Amino acid sequence: MNPHIAATLIFTLGLGTTITFASSHWLLAWMGLEINTLAIIPLMSQHHHPRATEATTKYFLIQATAAATILFASATNAWLTGEWEIQHMKHPLPATATTMALALKLGLAPMHFWLPEVLQGLDLMTGLILSTWQKLAPFALLMQTPSTNSELMILLGLASTVVGGWGGLNQTQLRKLLAYSSIAHLGWMVLVLQFNPQLTTLALLTYLVMTFSAFVVFKINSSTNINTMATSWAKAPALATLTPLIMLSLGGLPPLTGFAPKWLILQELTKQELPLVATLAALAALLSLFFYLRICYTAALTGPPNTLTNTAPWRLLTHQLALPLAIFASASLLLLPFTPTALALLAP
Repeated sequence: MNPHIAATLIFTLGLGTTITFASSHWLLAWMGLEINTLAIIPLMSQHHHPRATEATTKYFLIQATAAATILFASATNAWLTGEWEIQHMKHPLPATATTMALALKLGLAPMHFWLPEVLQGLDLMTGLILSTWQKLAPFALLMQTPSTNSELMILLGLASTVVGGWGGLNQTQLRKLLAYSSIAHLGWMVLVLQFNPQLTTLALLTYLVMTFSAFVVFKINSSTNINTMATSWAKAPALATLTPLIMLSLGGLPPLTGFAPKWLILQELTKQELPLVATLAALAALLSLFFYLRICYTAALTGPPNTLTNTAPWRLLTHQLALPLAIFASASLLLLPFTPTALALLAP
């Protein structure tokens, strides 16, 4: 793609998200979401491949459906209450419709079916944008929408954590694994959203850092399935050491950064007298941990002689992503001691 066109599209992507962040009116927020969707479509379809075209079409249809539902719900709210403000979504019918539409945009279970298929059809860098930046605008609206049905949010969160863990168990494609990882992490955030929005923000920031690190590691390795991770130790031993650590951080094991949000969310759910929800979420995290451990095993403990059918590719390592990887990988592994500081900074 022409660099000028790519720069324009990325600028427009940022503009759409910023408009949604800055808006207090539903029409302006909807317009930001639409600009965002239209900007990423050319980036998704830049590789003229049937899988990319299919993924782009699916993504466009899903996002258009969700945007139309948001517009319908906000218009219904204006008709019932006379208010277009995001903070004044008081009626339960449009509030529930908006929540479900934003859940569809984010890929929360049970509206998650499009996300693994779409991510599988994209290259790793576009997949990174889809898994990180594209979550920000819908999540900002979800955090701003008041009078959200408490039982609905807990149901969405629990379903996402369970589906995110269960769906990834039998996968060998890394992009699909990261899609199910995204579903599970968003489920954790939605569980605690109504009780402690600051904790949700902390979990979202941690998720963005860890997911960025995972995508960049796979990009440098040119890995798209688990089997190709087995040959990475011979090409880049440092990267092969880093990969399991980032995966374990995504799984939420101490003393890595990913442990902090899970620990605090379980604590908050227990404080809110929801021990059963906390227990189910913790058990669902074990499902996710299993497929992270599969990647760790393949990357760190599998070596020749083995029965892999793929040939070991000879390639020179690229250094263009080395600095971002160093920064984000360090943040993914070492920030647990700074959790109190982060909570103090995010406190209202």
